[in-house]
Amino acid sequence: MYLRGFIIPVLKKILVVCVGNICRSPMAEHLFRHHMSHTGARFTSAGIGALVGKPMDEMALKLLAEHGIDGADHRARQLSVSMLREADLVLTMEREHLKTLTGIAPEASGKTMLLDRWVSAADIPDPYRQSREAFEHVFGMIEQGMRKWMTYMQPVRNVVATAATRPQMGASAAHSW
Repeated sequence: MYLRGFIIPVLKKILVVCVGNICRSPMAEHLFRHHMSHTGARFTSAGIGALVGKPMDEMALKLLAEHGIDGADHRARQLSVSMLREADLVLTMEREHLKTLTGIAPEASGKTMLLDRWVSAADIPDPYRQSREAFEHVFGMIEQGMRKWMTYMQPVRNVVATAATRPQMGASAAHSW
């Protein structure tokens, strides 16, 4: 997509990663889905050490429900190299996750970033087996990070219209990819 001299990538597949895939990453996945369903992007989540097949933590489910979001269908999934390769953007909760993912799939390092990158670039702590207050704090951090990322995510369905309006390149500048 072309916008005032800049090429803007279209993010169609966004993967959110944490450790167990039962608290932070599924909360983020479902928040993104709820607020960005109109974009045509696909949001999913996985864990570095997932509790495979387990449902989302009860407190995470309660907080989502209080915001009108149903996460009952979630089941934890183990992160795989193919997930990292297929994603257009990978969002992690902690800097340590960035290092781990770079070790798993170095080719994904350029599209792997902190969820909190545009807020304070802070690690989002793991609330697993902690108080409701800890979950509320983490939920707030995830929501802030998500809202900042939303400003960078273009609706997929608008790409065709925008691409049609970009300036034409001369024959010498055109590339055949």
